Amino acid sequence: MSYAVALGPPPSLLKFWNLSFNYSPNSGRDGAGGSGGGEDSNYDVHKLTLPVYKWRVVIAYDGTRFSGWQYQQSPPTIQCIVEKALTQITKQTRRDLHLVGASRTDTGVHAWGQVAHFVTPFSYDNLESIHAALNGLLPPDIRVREISPAVPEFHARFSVKSKIYHYKIYNSTIMDPFQRHYAYHSVYKLNTCAMKEAAKHFIGKHDFSAFANASRNDQTPDPMKSIFRFEVNEMGPLLQLEVEGSGFLYRQVRNMVALLMQIGREAIPPDIVPMILGSRDRKELAKYALSAPPHGLCLVSINYNQEHLQLPVDCPTVSFGRPQTIRKCKLPLF
Repeated sequence: MSYAVALGPPPSLLKFWNLSFNYSPNSGRDGAGGSGGGEDSNYDVHKLTLPVYKWRVVIAYDGTRFSGWQYQQSPPTIQCIVEKALTQITKQTRRDLHLVGASRTDTGVHAWGQVAHFVTPFSYDNLESIHAALNGLLPPDIRVREISPAVPEFHARFSVKSKIYHYKIYNSTIMDPFQRHYAYHSVYKLNTCAMKEAAKHFIGKHDFSAFANASRNDQTPDPMKSIFRFEVNEMGPLLQLEVEGSGFLYRQVRNMVALLMQIGREAIPPDIVPMILGSRDRKELAKYALSAPPHGLCLVSINYNQEHLQLPVDCPTVSFGRPQTIRKCKLPLF
């Protein structure tokens, strides 16, 4: 299968592109949420240049100083900065690139495994050069970890099978200063056994309306989500809550974590989780917990339909970064 896509026949490819561009590239929500500044307009199919080559990128970032992923020029967002670097390298406009992210993380939320795709009207013989150029233009708190060719069927958001988030809590009277940007500080001793028992109630397919914040950008999101696992791992004073699900509503992860912390403080019992789930009412959760702060949350990885991850034929090699080597010693001899 070639990764050059024409917008005429075969119909299967035309259908795929219609699926990609009848939606705003960032209309999806997840547990990290998203801050304001929506996409200025939807992309039109007829504006694409032929042929089109699709590329998949894996991005890591420290979200401390950014206003989330979703595109907006001020204050700066991850998507905005990545697009500026791509336009400078490819000489394409942002409309031509069609950069789409898998997960629209909120202000202050971090990512190790954010995935996005973009298109170009030309191919590359070697991806290491563009990879090095991208990281050379990006600030040090944003890094492209991987660039690979993608088949036409791949879509950063629609091909997702599951997403994995971690939330870190530093449970000690004195905060580790090296963790302050990446973990929430809880001075209250948390009962991890109670938290683990409560987390089990989230596993399965449920209506998570009670754990979703309202958002003006959401268009009737499906509240039925599947949670495949929810673990509470202890690493000394650091608690790492790991949740994997098919998808997440706006601030769903942070709201689930907030309730678990209240249960860990023994303010409420673990069996309150099914009661709040059954209410399907956000106001019911608000009686017991507010959203956990964003800085403890990290998008760790995204799992995809394996067929959509296959490499196209006659494509350049996947780039994980260009290794640096020293060919000979240049130290002065004395």
